[in-house]
Amino acid sequence: MRRILSNLLATLVSLVIAAFGLELLTRFVVDDGMQFDLEMWKYARDVKHAPNRQARLMGVDFRTNAQGQRDREYSFERVPGKLRIAMLGDSLTVGWGVPVEDTFAKRIERMYAAAGIDAEVINFGVGNYNTVQEVQAFLATGHRYRPDVVVLNYFVNDAELLEPARSPSSLMRACYACVFLAGRGDAVVRQFLGGMDWAQYYLSLYGYGASKGWLEAKAAIGRLAEATKASGVKLVIVNLPELHDVKNYRFGRVTDLVRQAAEENGAVFVDMLPAMVDQQSSKLWVTPPDPHPNSYANELIAKALFAALPKPQP
Repeated sequence: MRRILSNLLATLVSLVIAAFGLELLTRFVVDDGMQFDLEMWKYARDVKHAPNRQARLMGVDFRTNAQGQRDREYSFERVPGKLRIAMLGDSLTVGWGVPVEDTFAKRIERMYAAAGIDAEVINFGVGNYNTVQEVQAFLATGHRYRPDVVVLNYFVNDAELLEPARSPSSLMRACYACVFLAGRGDAVVRQFLGGMDWAQYYLSLYGYGASKGWLEAKAAIGRLAEATKASGVKLVIVNLPELHDVKNYRFGRVTDLVRQAAEENGAVFVDMLPAMVDQQSSKLWVTPPDPHPNSYANELIAKALFAALPKPQP
């Protein structure tokens, strides 16, 4: 019995040492500031929709204002004669992996200035939000900014169902290695153990237009359309393409669903795929494992979207 207990204790001590070593290895070697899983975890833990936060994520500075937006401070009060645009969306809109001045929201703001039009584009983007959450947040507080135009940026994963709100455990708030290994494990399952690849997963969210997630997203678009119509606000719905392979795009039927929802609600629809379809896909990515739109892709989005936005006389 003594020998068994001694062996168990030795095994336990070895496991603790190995776990501690793996955590140190992940923190000080693996974590180079550009690992997508780790960086998104830090964002969700430390910054997401929280006021007056600062971090360095995916190699760029990320700051939030007093309202939790990745933007400068804005008053709810309007400046007379200044066009105000509310930009709703997820991590693509917030500008994941690009400097704030390179986000398409801020690029469009500068385009207005270059055209002699006084305008401000408020970035309401929040990483990992879906359409339901984006609309809920705008109807709860964002409407207080009284924009002239609301732009809802739609991405293929916006039909994901909302997960029940749960606070992460202390371990998952502190353990770098746990997050990194979970991400690698998911990749192994997808590639070698029969899990769905990224395209299959995104398409599975829609069920040919009948899935619960898509119907909830579509209903949220309807609520936003009703609210903007009641306030005399122009609604623009943008389809932001998935960037893994823009030349052989696999989500045309998702684009059609979003277009139909926009048309049914009297909103302007803008598809961004034509602005990118002639590009080499990897040229548009933040990093090869992370196909969020980089600064160049944000420039293409800004140019195409600016062309579709209203241009008041200077």
